[in-house]
Amino acid sequence: MVSWKGIYFLLALFLGSFFGSIFMLSPFLPLMFVSPAWYRWIVDRIVATWLTLPVALLEMVFGAKVVITGDGFIPGERSVIIMNHRTRMDWMFLWNCLLRYSYLRLEKICLKSSLKSVPGFANTKARSHEFAEKNGLRKYEYVLHPRTTGFTFVVERLREGNNLDAIHDITVAYPQNIPQTEKHILNGNFPKEIHFHVRRYPVHTVPTSREELQVWCQKRWEEKEERLRQFYEGEKYFDATGRSIIPPCKSELRVLVVKCISLLYWTVFTLAMFVLLYLYSFVRWYLLIMVIIFAMQQKIFGGLELIELACHQYVNKQQNLYGEKTE
Repeated sequence: MVSWKGIYFLLALFLGSFFGSIFMLSPFLPLMFVSPAWYRWIVDRIVATWLTLPVALLEMVFGAKVVITGDGFIPGERSVIIMNHRTRMDWMFLWNCLLRYSYLRLEKICLKSSLKSVPGFANTKARSHEFAEKNGLRKYEYVLHPRTTGFTFVVERLREGNNLDAIHDITVAYPQNIPQTEKHILNGNFPKEIHFHVRRYPVHTVPTSREELQVWCQKRWEEKEERLRQFYEGEKYFDATGRSIIPPCKSELRVLVVKCISLLYWTVFTLAMFVLLYLYSFVRWYLLIMVIIFAMQQKIFGGLELIELACHQYVNKQQNLYGEKTE
């Protein structure tokens, strides 16, 4: 049954994202063609501002408890994060963890395509079992078999540019209820507790060859399967202390302040946009024009990120040509 809590949560996220894109992000779009680096710097901070909203709603409005154990994160470290998936919503719940380590504005998500189109962990697990049978691998009950090609590609490219300090392996678990899809959220089935166990691997401890890197990744998933088995068959915690070795750089008081400001800001911002749309025709025209622009660029170019990438490549090419001429 649809719950008012679920409607409020999804509506607040949608309106914040929609109005934020139109009235906060779009004014900076021309900057992308002039200075892609500055554009990215500004956009990362605007997006991070919105990412605090679901964190605030989950914890302050719906009472979700977050527990982080293991190694934790070193603030400012360049990292690849690998994580198991118990639901289609894990990527959003991860923001509750990253906020405490000031990682929100730096985070970029890569999801397996199956998680975008297949509803529910059970259906995706069936595909994982098929993959295991086909490749002679062990069947997992608590995790999905990792497709290591994407992982090795990302790690290799970041290493080539000397842009990787560590790999963080996160195991996520839900000791009580597990909302599988957006439908469960719409019905008001929010997680009561979310547990994150973090293992940090400095990049110099990770294999360099592609084959060894694939085996290394598969080993981490074997460990996750056992860790989750112990979690669900035992006392339903990863570490009895309930704390991480590296404490969050944000205290719980500071996190609370951020969440309060986020709720206040996005509530006022959304209401203000409705008022402006009601009062002024030029605001309605601006919204219509930007919606058309966003729709057209998506259809023609495939997304703003591809346009931004092309701008970065063009600027870098021009800088290299200028450098060659001055030598």
